[in-house]
Amino acid sequence: MKFRITPIDNGICAVEGIYASGVNAGFKKEGYDVGFIRSEKELDIAYLFTTNRFQAAPIKYVLRNGIVKTNFILANSKNANAMTGEEGIKDIEELMEYVKEKIDVVNPLMSSTGVIGVRLDKEKIKKAIESFDFNEKDSNKFARAIMTTDSFPKEIAFEVEGDFGKFKIGGVAKGAGMINPAMATMLCFITTDADIPADEMRTLLKEVNEVTFNAISVDGDTSTNDSVFLMTTRDGAYDKEAFREALYQVMIKLALDIVSDGEGATKSVAFVVSGAKDDIEAKIAAKALTNSLLVKTALFGEDPNWGRIASTIGASGVECDENTLKISIENVVLYDRGNILMTPEVEEKAHNIMKRDKFKIYVDIGMGNGKFTAYGCDLSYDYVKINAEYRT
Repeated sequence: MKFRITPIDNGICAVEGIYASGVNAGFKKEGYDVGFIRSEKELDIAYLFTTNRFQAAPIKYVLRNGIVKTNFILANSKNANAMTGEEGIKDIEELMEYVKEKIDVVNPLMSSTGVIGVRLDKEKIKKAIESFDFNEKDSNKFARAIMTTDSFPKEIAFEVEGDFGKFKIGGVAKGAGMINPAMATMLCFITTDADIPADEMRTLLKEVNEVTFNAISVDGDTSTNDSVFLMTTRDGAYDKEAFREALYQVMIKLALDIVSDGEGATKSVAFVVSGAKDDIEAKIAAKALTNSLLVKTALFGEDPNWGRIASTIGASGVECDENTLKISIENVVLYDRGNILMTPEVEEKAHNIMKRDKFKIYVDIGMGNGKFTAYGCDLSYDYVKINAEYRT
């Protein structure tokens, strides 16, 4: 192997010169709710944002100012600063000026997550900024500061070494609900010291995003705030193949953490679609399965109801035929090209597999060579309860 990828500690702060932490500003009863990422030097950044037409103020702020370099990100939870109009952007401008009064920063930006349609409490955030230790290197505190309905912080880091030298890469993310990415997803921050060419940053980010964050769904909703940031200090080495693989390992780990932490979820499932007319149709079919409420409730009930899977494929709009379709739960085949194999023995085997917290469902459409894997979770009673009480 041309390179070796080794897990290391401290998430985004595994990269030298990157500082991060979180504090409690009073938005949460306990725990962190406002955090920062800071660099000793300017970082080149690439980003992908939500395709929701009602983009939140933090996204509009970045796009309006054409920010491609920064050394400071302020983040908060419990308030999305979305649907707040020009006032929401002005609130960010005021907070960024306040940050500049406290520390030397270049093109600071903000990222928010939480309730939509409420103005930021700037005074609480200013007090949080005053309490920051800008030299702290605690990725976990930052990861906790951006959590909303998440049940655990999501972070990862690797050191990559090969004939080209070595570099580090780390990431943190939040997300448990409103996860149905379309171009980007939730909030994710990735730092690296790889000396990656500027023109390759966004290309590789978008490429890897398609098979990681863009392949997951919790509830079929696309947030107003979905953002993925990739930032580099350029102090390390670089190899395109090694970096692509390391970036994939970071993003797929965080993406699967989000699925397993889906609000109220009890199991995460990979829908492996093959035999579609092309990759595009395979993706359509796979994501239809992750979003189907009937499929998700069957997962929760541990019911190997292959008819719901077939129905969802048929309704997805892709080319399909019941005489070429094959459906399996792991290695248990339920339906095979027109033959129903659902005997009591087969049903019991499939049911036992579905008791696991993780498993795969295979669907061979039998129309071509297209393939795609999407990741989803079940829909439980707790999902309804969590979202019914979200603002209380």
